[in-house]
Amino acid sequence: MMTTTKTAFLIIDAQYDFCNPKGTLYVPGAEKDVERIAGLIAIYGEKIDGIFVTLDTHRVIDIAHPLFWEDPNGNTVAPFTLITSSAVKAGKWIPRYHKEYVIQYLETLENQGEFKHFIWPEHCLAGSKGASLDQTVMDAILAWTHRTRRDYKAVAKGINPLSEHFGVFKAQVPVVNAPETELDTNFLAELETFDQVFIAGEARSHCVATSIKQIIQYAPELIPKVTVLTDCMSDVTNWGHLADPIFEEAAQKGMIFLTSKEVRI
Repeated sequence: MMTTTKTAFLIIDAQYDFCNPKGTLYVPGAEKDVERIAGLIAIYGEKIDGIFVTLDTHRVIDIAHPLFWEDPNGNTVAPFTLITSSAVKAGKWIPRYHKEYVIQYLETLENQGEFKHFIWPEHCLAGSKGASLDQTVMDAILAWTHRTRRDYKAVAKGINPLSEHFGVFKAQVPVVNAPETELDTNFLAELETFDQVFIAGEARSHCVATSIKQIIQYAPELIPKVTVLTDCMSDVTNWGHLADPIFEEAAQKGMIFLTSKEVRI
């Protein structure tokens, strides 16, 4: 008796601002990644039972955006500035909002050994073109939906402006009384109902890597079900080293890493 394998495709933050060369936080190579993602959906659509797309979604005034911060002269902080708790205490960088909270946030981040706090260009602003799904991926998903009569599921992340939210399952530092920043156990439980989960999207160095780290930490039973599509994701320039140890640990624990050409569903 033949058994049917239930397959999910998790596409992380395949959005205009990351995937289009005109995007505000363009990830070099992402425009090719989305073509490969779309190709897989076209080829294996009937065998894909669920497609999940995550959407990085921010406000302008966000803890990781320039307008949240100023220097001692009142100038807005430039993108790609490193912010540490010690620098804030010394007055080098000044949060314009929630100063006491921000120091506690940075200390928690640093004590947990998470990624350091960087300021990013304004990106994926709620309601903006930059926050929308890349058109290549959107077209492929719509064709899949009409062909299979299965709808895709969109999951927003980053909507709370007081915490960075790389991983799709939990903010870097959950905010008190803000459930959207807590571990999304329902999302993890839904993925666990599938026999295999393919992961692709942007950026490998940050949101993909952190999502995989969260699977290892919070849903280890999901590890052997996951296949990471290595040529369907790219790094923020010069930041690939952040992902390398996470991917190495995942592989050691049994997660599978394949290119789109090697995949068979």
